[in-house]
Amino acid sequence: MNVILCENIDNLGEMGQRVDVKDGYARNFLIPRKLAVQADSATAKQIEHELRIIRRREEKRRAALTAVADKMRDITLTFQMRAGEEDKIYGSVTTAMIAEQLNEQGYEVTRKQIILDEPIKALGIYTITVRLLSGIEANVKVWVTGLHDEVTTSADDADEASETVEATEED
Repeated sequence: MNVILCENIDNLGEMGQRVDVKDGYARNFLIPRKLAVQADSATAKQIEHELRIIRRREEKRRAALTAVADKMRDITLTFQMRAGEEDKIYGSVTTAMIAEQLNEQGYEVTRKQIILDEPIKALGIYTITVRLLSGIEANVKVWVTGLHDEVTTSADDADEASETVEATEED
């Protein structure tokens, strides 16, 4: 069946492109989800006109997302995690955690847009990729630091408290 795509579909084609697909795939998946319309139907010319309008809108959206990606390249996210031996952290820094911090900074990002080559399970500096749209990506730095600084501070406070108790006992 010959169809016109209404959206970009991975491994199939881009919006507005005429593609030949199996009948069942078009009837059961593409057409009901309004991802495509039948190319030989009476509405094909109307759809092509609407697709031109949609393309213009898409170009504006791409320009806006490119500007957002340029701003994102300067971002550094910091995560403080509990760490064990050899700087390995308990658990891992997940895509959901990264998305949450980006959302707090005003960027609308879902966890599915964040691409990690491998899970972050150790302290250090990592560069992750955020895919805003196909072809528009931004690299963000992620610093993973340990919580051992807070533990040392509370231990120092405990030493001071015990010294104060000993001084009052001597009086």
